[in-house]
Amino acid sequence: MKKVLTVLFVALTICTMVFAQAAAESSKKVQLRVLNYIDMSEPNSANEIAQVWDKFTAEHPEIEIIREDLFNEPFHQKVEAYAAQGQLPDVLYAWPSGRSSTLHTEHLLYDLTPLLQKDGLLDKYNPLCTAPQLGGYLGELPNGVTATSMMFVNNKVLKENGLSVPKTYADLKAMVPVLNKKGIEVITMDCQDGWVMQSCLFSLITGRFGGADWAEKVAAGQMDFEDKWFKDALTVVDNLYKDGIINRNTLSIAYGSGRADFAAGKSAFYIDGDWACASFQTDSSTGEALFKPAAQQTDVDLMNFPALEGEIVHESNSAVVGTGWAIAKDIDPAKLDAAWTLVKYLEGEYVQTWRLTTGAAFPSLLSIDVDKVCKENNLEPLVAKRADWYNRIQVATPVIDGVLDPAVYEVINQVLAEIGLGKKTE
Repeated sequence: MKKVLTVLFVALTICTMVFAQAAAESSKKVQLRVLNYIDMSEPNSANEIAQVWDKFTAEHPEIEIIREDLFNEPFHQKVEAYAAQGQLPDVLYAWPSGRSSTLHTEHLLYDLTPLLQKDGLLDKYNPLCTAPQLGGYLGELPNGVTATSMMFVNNKVLKENGLSVPKTYADLKAMVPVLNKKGIEVITMDCQDGWVMQSCLFSLITGRFGGADWAEKVAAGQMDFEDKWFKDALTVVDNLYKDGIINRNTLSIAYGSGRADFAAGKSAFYIDGDWACASFQTDSSTGEALFKPAAQQTDVDLMNFPALEGEIVHESNSAVVGTGWAIAKDIDPAKLDAAWTLVKYLEGEYVQTWRLTTGAAFPSLLSIDVDKVCKENNLEPLVAKRADWYNRIQVATPVIDGVLDPAVYEVINQVLAEIGLGKKTE
């Protein structure tokens, strides 16, 4: 009996020592609360956890990540709630303005410029991506520069119906009876969320009529939203619905839902931001794709919205510095080094290259050779087509929710929805 008790005592002592050591090691870790923006229904989203987050944890055992994954409106609502409560996560995904306006204007984010300067990284990124943002400082380190209006072309649908890529609005309009006769839509958009029409199409249209500097001129009082240029832009949207180029039912389509219909040939075109390219590529975890690589080469292309009558700039697109990673301004100083280590990793060469290979984003880091990465990784055709598409954008114009106050662009979003419903004409 004594022998048994002795063995149990020794075992208990060892277990206690092991647990004590584990607890001590855990107490040495820096815990970071992180709010991540991710659509778990998208291709390669599950792979991101292993390729990005698990890899960081393996490389930095001294840092413990407590991550919260959200997407679209739930994400933005949570950010606003955290901001109102003064409980922002230590590290969070953010926009340079627009949806993250509160974070910037109320100076809730840490200025990253001194950190970049300290580590000699300021000139390693695209200069546009390190310029002061909405709050007058660098609140988030962007993934890259984002064009918000990409027009996907289903070549197979066009070919089967004797049509070609449109060069003008009139060309688009002429497709309506041809395609509708077969139950095919001309353009699909997912406009249930108000920002989609405004950011992914109307911003481009506004730039075509207002020019690349319309926002500066509005701010200076040299242009006004009551002027002809803006009314002409609203008229284009009204005509898109009236002419049947975009169906009014798109206002009931949840964001991202129309991509599968486009790939299935239910529409000739699909309009979204450039980030949507990733949705059509192969999910490395399942091997599934809306367009297999061979079909990407032959059946789908990328274009800018065709010419509009009366536009003053041509082949333009609405563009903004992209989303990226930020640090809460009121972070515990003892956590700052760990938070900066995480942000540098998330915007470093490894992760930005990984994003490029999945089609999620084109890098802001200047050291990444896109052509070389494409060749070495035998990337899918859409990656190369996307790179070529950027080269065809001749003028970059402002994105409305990237340059205007929320009180202004939310009214524009509402007006666009009412035009879509046929309640307003301008």
